[in-house]
Amino acid sequence: MTQLNREQLIDLATQQYFANVDQKNMEQVLACFHPDAQFTVQTDPITHDGVAGVRQMFEGLFSTYQDIWHGDFECAADEKTQTVCARFNVYLKDHQGNEVKLSNCNFWYVRDGKFERVYVFMSGENVLK
Repeated sequence: MTQLNREQLIDLATQQYFANVDQKNMEQVLACFHPDAQFTVQTDPITHDGVAGVRQMFEGLFSTYQDIWHGDFECAADEKTQTVCARFNVYLKDHQGNEVKLSNCNFWYVRDGKFERVYVFMSGENVLK
């Protein structure tokens, strides 16, 4: 059973996950998830089940927005419980030039080095339908 340390948990969330979301690297994004993962947007609420559901969610995000950026991370991680959370800003620009700016908070539950459950709290409309 893989146990990540604090730095590895934060790296999984910010570099392996969000950096690849920003570059629209679908396979690298999906590699962060267990096959039976659950991804819930608490503020909508909606849950995407399994890698297939997560893939469909990101296909929608990637096709809707030409520019995607996540940054200004404030992270906390707990090695014992294999959890990580982050407060961060989001910038999106669609193909017509319309911009969306959000300030979000995510909570990730990690098992064997991959996301098992993800909870997202969005400051605006859900862009992860």
